[in-house]
Amino acid sequence: MPHSATVFLNRLLARGKFRHVQVILALAELGSVQRTADAIGMTQSSVSQTLAYLEELLEVRLFERHARGVRPTPACADLLPVARQLMMGVADGAEIVSARHQHGQGVVRVLASGAATNGLLVDTLPEFSDQYPGVQVHLTEAEGQDQLLAIARGEVDLVVCRRPPVLPEGWEFHPLRDDRYVILCRADHPLAGARSLKWSDIAKATWLVLPAGVAARQRFDDLARNFPQPARTYPVVTRSLNMLWRLLRHLLALIPLNLARPLLDEGELVELRVGDAVHIEPIGILQPRAGMGDAAIRLGEFLRKATAVRVRLRPEMPGPAGRKRKTPPARAKN
Repeated sequence: MPHSATVFLNRLLARGKFRHVQVILALAELGSVQRTADAIGMTQSSVSQTLAYLEELLEVRLFERHARGVRPTPACADLLPVARQLMMGVADGAEIVSARHQHGQGVVRVLASGAATNGLLVDTLPEFSDQYPGVQVHLTEAEGQDQLLAIARGEVDLVVCRRPPVLPEGWEFHPLRDDRYVILCRADHPLAGARSLKWSDIAKATWLVLPAGVAARQRFDDLARNFPQPARTYPVVTRSLNMLWRLLRHLLALIPLNLARPLLDEGELVELRVGDAVHIEPIGILQPRAGMGDAAIRLGEFLRKATAVRVRLRPEMPGPAGRKRKTPPARAKN
């Protein structure tokens, strides 16, 4: 009779070790018992014994042996994502303990969107670290649903992002920095020095667009429908910020202001002002209502004090011909 998940859980809790997980991951990556032994500081026989022990413990074959080494079985392939998550958790735990020993003021795990990183954290995090050198900040970037999944899995202390359509249970949102859509180009673009621009001027340009499903892409598609001729778009579509900035040399792009704020501040990009501003949800902090650690509390309070936001009501959205039309609230994902 097959064992239940509870049986295997109890076995792993009683007899499993982090070293076992490390062996599985190394074998899957390196495909060789000898290379695995060399990589993690074990003998070849110890790696083989560990693998045999695990296969007996789980009652399943994890690797197939062949002339050139080993390859994961389907059962092992199913376990690898969980094993990677477990090792990441162990590494995070080591960082937390190390930070407590070295600095004494703890660790805060921060998840941020690209717009939040560029528009808020690049300025404020260095200042925070200067003021609180004992707090270690672990910053990771993620968008949309990945942020909510990280919250659900308990992998994050603070999220810096736009307000999600539905707040996670027990969490609250504090707006910090206003945002709006901007039309951008490089400072050496022919349109950058124009004193006054019309929609007909920018309609003739070639545009760099974000992927479908991103709110800024929907906004661009709405505008482009009113251009006198079909919009000319560049054949590369990407979310990569480094690639976006590189490609913008001879192109235009419509994106949230905060996503490009550092390059605008440095003068590498220029905003082309056409029509009225279209405001979108501000950047802010998503945080638990209770149970925050001291490091997360310090960072949250610092960000709120270091920023000032004026949350405007979204105006009617002007089209290229000057007509105004109602649009639903935008939910930018970048």
